[in-house]
Amino acid sequence: MTVTALGVPSVRSVARSVAPGPSSGPLVDTFGRVATDLRVSLTDRCNLRCTYCMPAEGLDWLPGDDLLRLDELERLLTVAVTRLGITDVRFTGGEPLLSRNLEGAIAAATALHPRPQTAVTTNGIGLARRAVALKAAGLDRVNVSLDTVDADHFARITRRDRLADVLDGLAAAAAAGLTPVKVNAVLDPETGLDDAVALLRFCLDHGYQLRIIEQMPLDAGHQWRRDQSIDADRILSALRRSFDLVPDTAPRGSAPAQLWRVDGGPATVGVIASVSHAFCGACDRTRLTADGQVRSCLFSSEETDLRRLLRRGADDDAIEAAWRAAMWAKPAGHGINDPGFEQPVRPMSAIGG
Repeated sequence: MTVTALGVPSVRSVARSVAPGPSSGPLVDTFGRVATDLRVSLTDRCNLRCTYCMPAEGLDWLPGDDLLRLDELERLLTVAVTRLGITDVRFTGGEPLLSRNLEGAIAAATALHPRPQTAVTTNGIGLARRAVALKAAGLDRVNVSLDTVDADHFARITRRDRLADVLDGLAAAAAAGLTPVKVNAVLDPETGLDDAVALLRFCLDHGYQLRIIEQMPLDAGHQWRRDQSIDADRILSALRRSFDLVPDTAPRGSAPAQLWRVDGGPATVGVIASVSHAFCGACDRTRLTADGQVRSCLFSSEETDLRRLLRRGADDDAIEAAWRAAMWAKPAGHGINDPGFEQPVRPMSAIGG
């Protein structure tokens, strides 16, 4: 196995020994889960340096030749939607607004039949000037990562003084009709519980939907510690000191967030308890990295190289079969709470959110 300068495997294949899966129909795994949600990373690059994600000096980015070209991405999207039954496509990074392929990828996805729903997860920097173009390309909605509305806290967490740009991006997304606008927050261990209350007030005032996500062991430095993270129970306790929260009665399905009605509703806040209350049994996701690797789980130790197949002239049947095999071998869960858990080599910025 060869590796990049970061220790990221350059070519890996699914090697778990399982009986062959179905060659047609839904994209299923051995536990009966059906993957209908595709997460597509367009780049590993980012213009923030969040403390829980990467070091202040950044990372060694993937070489440009390793990234999927737009024509390659269009082909994989076609296979995913028309052959594998993908109904939702989310474009991520890194920071997807840094990819020159973003509008083209959205247009390619929304031109497919049946048309998938499309979304982008972004840090919001640059969104103010791109929101209208993204909507014109066919984008349905956005999730904006925002961990605090305190300018000093934001600068410390992200190592950049860009809060105003993110707030402008949120407003522009709402004005462009990229709704519902959702805010994704990962709470800082020092200020996060206070930040959560202020974030929820901000989202209620502006009509955004807040989702608070437990910090996961996906940082580049492998410094994550359970006892330094804020879990769902503490998040809810902090919010309840300022708001009345009751469980939302709508069926959760495969959604990662447990929703709570705020002060009688209809507004809600979601908590994604990926670590403390894992929801792997209902997972409906498959992932494609910016360099064309299929991952069945954020925490996979194995990848399937579709880029290599594409560049060696494989037909769509071969690509479909490889993708199906990767997902058929999906593990039962992420294993964070297992004694032998090992953090994946790739950081979140290289996997895609």
